[in-house]
Amino acid sequence: MSLSHDRLAGALVTEAVRFGTAIAGADPEVRVPTCPEWTLRDLAWHVGLAYHKSAVIIASRPTGYVPFEAVTVDDPPAFAALGGWLLDGAERLVAAVAEVGPETPTSTWTPDRRAGFWTRRLTHETVVHRADAAFATGTPFDVDADLAADGISEGLGLVAVFSRRPLPALDRTALQGTGQTLFFHATERQLGWLVRRTPSGVEVSEGTGGADVVVEGRAADLLLALTGRLGADDPRLTVSGDAELFRHWREHTRF
Repeated sequence: MSLSHDRLAGALVTEAVRFGTAIAGADPEVRVPTCPEWTLRDLAWHVGLAYHKSAVIIASRPTGYVPFEAVTVDDPPAFAALGGWLLDGAERLVAAVAEVGPETPTSTWTPDRRAGFWTRRLTHETVVHRADAAFATGTPFDVDADLAADGISEGLGLVAVFSRRPLPALDRTALQGTGQTLFFHATERQLGWLVRRTPSGVEVSEGTGGADVVVEGRAADLLLALTGRLGADDPRLTVSGDAELFRHWREHTRF
């Protein structure tokens, strides 16, 4: 189950602050090892522009799809001021969703057309990219277990959707299968996600059960592994069963 919208809205603002702290005083031109095409400045712009543009979209109360490319916002400030800009963007998004209501239809790129989609999506986007920033700057990273677990649920849900109805940038049809199963277990939360690859797409259920491959670790580490930020052989994970099945999953699920 998803966390409450209030929990996610609070987490979004907190994560924006933590992201700003992670990049404070760093070299803006340093390359991000987990997103090698980006500098640290690029990474921060990516996160902050998503806040500001989604807030504009929600506030406009659109009746159809509005791509980010069609939305105009002010240019990001100098790198030293990006922390404040990120916080402003997160608060702007939270306020926009609160104004229309999280259940109100809006423009998104998934079948979930609710304004609250953006709160949840950008909270988890920030968590993962905060990890990217930490890897680039050599600073510690961790995230609350309940938030990491919700990020896993949200990410697996998106994989399931786009294994059936792909977008050009989110084609997950390579994960269709013939009944292969993967089980992801968050050890400290005692939560599990059973994934089944079927001919029509991916099916995800919460619970326990036997699987062809079982991947276990803290929720935070599982989240990073499932978003390609930790290697499959990282010692923070325990992988038992068909490791090649997990490798294939990771190869075809990175955002």
